Amino acid sequence: MENVARGLAILLKITCVVIRIVEFSSDGTRITNKYLLAPHAVLPLAAGTRPQVSTHRDSTDCDWSPRPSQHYNSENTARLLDHSAPVLSPPAPMERLQIAVSHRPPLLLPSPNHLRRRQLSLPAPLPLPLQLASSSLSSRYRLSPATRRHTPPILASQTPSPDSDPEPEASSPPTGAKLVPLILSLAAGLAVRFLAPRPAEVSLQAWQLLSIFLSTIAGLVLGPLPVGAWAFLGLTAAVATRTLPFEAAFSAFTNEVIWLIVISFFFARGFVKTGLGDRIATYFIKWLGSSTLGLSYGLTISEACIAPAMPSTTARAGGVFLPIIKSLSLSAGSKPNDPSSRKLGSYLVMTQFQAASNSSALFLTAAAQNLLCLKLAEELGIIVANPWVAWFKAASLPAIVSLLATPYLLYKIFPPEIKDTPEAPALAAEKLKRMGPVTKNEWVMIGTMILAVSLWVFGDAIGVSSVVAAMLGLSILLLLGVLDWDDCLSEKSAWDTLSWFAVLVAMAGQLTNLGIVSWMSTSVAKMLESFSLSWPAAFVVLEASYFLIHYLFASQTGHVGALFSAFLAMHLAAGVPGVLSALALAFNTNLFGALTHYSSGQAAVYFGAGYLELPDIFKLGFLTALINALIWGVVGTFWWRFLGLY
Repeated sequence: MENVARGLAILLKITCVVIRIVEFSSDGTRITNKYLLAPHAVLPLAAGTRPQVSTHRDSTDCDWSPRPSQHYNSENTARLLDHSAPVLSPPAPMERLQIAVSHRPPLLLPSPNHLRRRQLSLPAPLPLPLQLASSSLSSRYRLSPATRRHTPPILASQTPSPDSDPEPEASSPPTGAKLVPLILSLAAGLAVRFLAPRPAEVSLQAWQLLSIFLSTIAGLVLGPLPVGAWAFLGLTAAVATRTLPFEAAFSAFTNEVIWLIVISFFFARGFVKTGLGDRIATYFIKWLGSSTLGLSYGLTISEACIAPAMPSTTARAGGVFLPIIKSLSLSAGSKPNDPSSRKLGSYLVMTQFQAASNSSALFLTAAAQNLLCLKLAEELGIIVANPWVAWFKAASLPAIVSLLATPYLLYKIFPPEIKDTPEAPALAAEKLKRMGPVTKNEWVMIGTMILAVSLWVFGDAIGVSSVVAAMLGLSILLLLGVLDWDDCLSEKSAWDTLSWFAVLVAMAGQLTNLGIVSWMSTSVAKMLESFSLSWPAAFVVLEASYFLIHYLFASQTGHVGALFSAFLAMHLAAGVPGVLSALALAFNTNLFGALTHYSSGQAAVYFGAGYLELPDIFKLGFLTALINALIWGVVGTFWWRFLGLY
């Protein structure tokens, strides 16, 4: 019975301790049972009253920062006071138990977003000395949240981490070639090979290569497989049927122009990775962006400035200008896929989309297809001396006039609802402030591009080819860490372009060597003579045909690989001067990139932003094409005459 009585006494004492919850400060000041202690504060409780508990979700009044631990020794612990007199001797066992209970740490609470705190509705505030006394002790048990895990976004080409919980994958679509496009693509070549009569002046090898080439081009248009895969199948067919020897089939993989195109993709990646292109565009917005029209001119001019050193229209669109346009549009309340898109976003996207074609036509190194055009012209004997300078001189006046006219004309025929954007310069200034000063990598990118462009301009005079200049620039970026080799390996579009560009260039070159191109040009010349067309009239007809045929193509470079050599041969057969023919077709290749939503890589980027309706793209694409043709035709005619191109 004595043990039971002792146990009941201990239990009673513990109950009293829990009710009273005695706590004391670091200097031993007594805190009476009038105050009910919470984990972070000492709140007054009137005697004889029960606390009213109100529960609501609130995390803003919690201090979640960690506090330094407060240490206590036995001397401070011994200074616990009861109701009457100070304790002058070491605490008794029951008092030690009271201390242990009153100093147990609070239970861990959930994270702030899920925290429900129980607050006491009490009548009077706590005196300041007691607040200080309580805070010094309760800080020992101050809650500190667990470190938040910031999970980086998983890219499309990145493998998820093992600890992630991916959603169940949907059943993958059927793989392999699309049956109907496959049959049509093969039928085009087989019909030429076995059904069409072979001209006497064309050899069987040349006719067979023509049939394989036509099947390859049909596959590029219809898409039974990805472009690179279909081109590889065409190359395999040429080698397997012994139409071409292995060395001839793969000869274009060592072509300088193709490697210059590949390296240009890496330069574009450097602009995006360092943020240099974004910084340049933001400066122009700051200077010219007080009105919607000025904002459009700022974006257009900034793209023209970075185009010669960023040789990918698609990279400029998706990596630099579309993010800026979307940010400005959203800040003005212009949302994609919404009626509010006409406020600002539709106009800016359409203007940038149409003006990008002129920026690409202005410089030889502004787009990959430009380099391919001159390479194919060389195979037909058209050599452009000092190509970078010659290209810029021929394109400068008509391209600049078109660049200046496009924003204003679209402002009239496709007007935005918001005419003034006074907040745009302030947003640009704020963005530049957040970006901070120009980084080391940006300075390296600037210096490398100045070196590369200088060598492209003056390389012929000092014996440095364009591809060597590009290789030097890429080597500098790799050595100084602006790019690493993983960046180059992950640039899939560059390696894909290398594969199928090389196939088309090799086939086109062999068609020229085997006499197919000369036979086609002679046939077209006889047809034009039957209509008694002069070379200027034939020039207009052929250029218009080359332009409008692009409605059948989903790639500018694919169009060049398929038809540039044939149309250039037709120009030559009609008596059009060679350099004029090559440059005009090359300029035309850039201008039809804004015809439709599928006509180029940048077309898909801008259409995918959600600010353009499909009817608007077709209508304004054709209308802007007519305006550009008029400008290039009228201004170019006098300018090219002045330069002596004809």
